[in-house]
Amino acid sequence: QVRLVESGGGLVQPGGSLRLSCVVSGSIFTLNVMGWYRQAPGKDRELVARISTGGTINYGDSVKGRFTISRDNAKNTVDLQMNSLKQEDTAVYYCNIRDVMIPTREYWGQGTQVTVSS
Repeated sequence: QVRLVESGGGLVQPGGSLRLSCVVSGSIFTLNVMGWYRQAPGKDRELVARISTGGTINYGDSVKGRFTISRDNAKNTVDLQMNSLKQEDTAVYYCNIRDVMIPTREYWGQGTQVTVSS
């Protein structure tokens, strides 16, 4: 079993910054992609950013240039640095890990709320 625990969400003013962290434990797949997704009320869950074991990174179009994803393979952590936050970034953010060899094998964290409001 694999467990993901997120931290770092909260309330921030527009233009501010937050850093999300996710610790992954358990039987972690050797080749994997770790990432962050978000879901706003009434909307589908969408990709924010993801990073592979080898360091390949993809960002959602709406966060390019503002958010930075990083991972520590030794510690099994993935972080998301969010700068220049906008009200439309308000959502529940979920950490995800997916097996590269068996893409249907994936796990999710419980989610952390990020609210951008003045």
